[in-house]
Amino acid sequence: MRPTLGVLFMTAVSTSPTDARAQEPCCPVIELRQYTLHPGQRETLIALFDREFVDPLEAAGMRVIAQYRDLDRPDMFVWMRGFSDMPTRAKALGAFYYGPVWKAHKAAANATMIDSDNVLLLRPARGGAGFRLGERAATGATAIPPGLTVVTVYSLREPASNGFTEFFERRLRPRLTASGAHPMATFETEPAENTFPALPVRQGENIFVWFAQFKDPVAYDRYMQALAADSIWTKELRLALEGRLAAPAQVLLLTPTARSRSWR
Repeated sequence: MRPTLGVLFMTAVSTSPTDARAQEPCCPVIELRQYTLHPGQRETLIALFDREFVDPLEAAGMRVIAQYRDLDRPDMFVWMRGFSDMPTRAKALGAFYYGPVWKAHKAAANATMIDSDNVLLLRPARGGAGFRLGERAATGATAIPPGLTVVTVYSLREPASNGFTEFFERRLRPRLTASGAHPMATFETEPAENTFPALPVRQGENIFVWFAQFKDPVAYDRYMQALAADSIWTKELRLALEGRLAAPAQVLLLTPTARSRSWR
C-alpha cells in the first residue's frame, strides 16, 4: 500500500464535438462514488458504463466528471458526477433511474456489484475550488488516457469550515507544492439532506477531499520521497494534520477509463 497522501491526474482526450458545456465550471454539488464489485467484473462494468450510461446520465441533467480503475483494489470502480444544486440533483437522478436506459441495463450493472453505497456528497471547499471540465472521448473509444489519478479523502473531527480549509490552504498546500504536488480542487461535505433517498450517501461525517496532478507514478513517487524528506512536514505538519483527523486518510490510486473527462 502507498502512503496516505495523494493527488489526482487526468488527461483524457476527446473527439466529441457535441459537448458545448465542456469548459463550464463544474460543479456546486458532486458525488464521489466507490463501488465494490464481484471479482473479475470491473471490466464488464466499465464497458457497460462507458457505452450505455455516460451520455444518458448527462442527458438526464447531471455531469459525469470522471470514471476510474483503482490500482490498489482490482474489484473497485470509482466515479464522480456533478450537479448544479440539490433540487436539480433530485430531478436528474429521478429522470435517469426511473427512465428507460437504467431499466434496460440495471440487471447487468447490478450483477457486477457487491456494494454501491460508499458515496460522498460534496461541495467545493471554497470559491473556485471545484472542477473546470475538459472534453471526453466519443462512444467506442478504447485508448486509455495517460497518467495517474489519486484522490485523498480526509475524515475530520469537525466540519472543514471550522478551520480545516484555512489550515490546508495556509499550511499544508505550500509544503505539498514545494514537494512537487499541485492541488487543483478541494471539496468538503455537502450537509444538505439527501434529495434522492433511493440512492444512499454517507451521512454524519466531516469530509475534506483534495485533488492535484502528476505526470505519472514515477513523478508521484518522487513527490512522496520529497515530502518525507521535508522536516517541516515530518516534524510539524503531519502531526498537526493527524490531530485533526477522525480516521486515517484514504488514498485512491486511480487510472481513467477511455471515456473519462479531462479537468483542470
